Amino acid sequence: DLREKEVLGLVGESGCGKTTVGRTILRLYDPTSGEIRFRSQSGEIVDVANINQHKMKPLRREMRMIFQDPFSSLNPRLTVKDIISEPLEIHKVARGKKAEQRVAELMTSVGLDPAYMRRYPHEFSGGQRQRIGLARTLSLNPRLIIADEPVSALDVSVQAQVLNLLQELQRNLGLTLIFVAHDLSVVEHISDRIAVMYVGKIVELAKTDELLYHPMHPYTEALLSSIPPADPDIHLERIILEGDVPSPVDPP
Repeated sequence: DLREKEVLGLVGESGCGKTTVGRTILRLYDPTSGEIRFRSQSGEIVDVANINQHKMKPLRREMRMIFQDPFSSLNPRLTVKDIISEPLEIHKVARGKKAEQRVAELMTSVGLDPAYMRRYPHEFSGGQRQRIGLARTLSLNPRLIIADEPVSALDVSVQAQVLNLLQELQRNLGLTLIFVAHDLSVVEHISDRIAVMYVGKIVELAKTDELLYHPMHPYTEALLSSIPPADPDIHLERIILEGDVPSPVDPP
């Protein structure tokens, strides 16, 4: 279960299904079976997995996503104003001057100068583009955000800035956040709880401190041992997993 206003970190190796889980929750992928229960703003519990796209549209105002690649996730033919205001127009929230005012507010909230709203994505750095994507995500005042490795494509110097911004917005706006990543040090910085995924299954779920300092599953122990210590004089034993990662199509 995902608790309201918490940050749940989802970690695991590449190909284990982290992104698939996030996109399936938002029905960007259609699930083949099962249930996805979401408590809407009205208090109604909706099975997202088994409703049609017409009924799903209002829920998309409450459930949003931050994509991994800040380059391909922004339309190069649209200005920043058009990119951020597009959800407002699709859901008939605001148009014209009202939409422009909302765009200015959102750009300010993510640390961008509203004077740049008529520029195109190629005129911004990677970190600034991710902020544009974040502003677009926040445009409809969502309650749940799936952040799919939002800093993995950025330089290390920029990662901390975007992470701190995301953490600040989560606290100020009371957002519920699923933070998908493969870097445990990044997840540790932002998460209340961490779920470890292996070949499409959650093998361990615990509070951040408990999981990092008292892991219970062998796979979690192996993941933690792969993190090099900050002190070069400290030498920790590395747990080497033998063989290849099994296929999710034919799990062990």
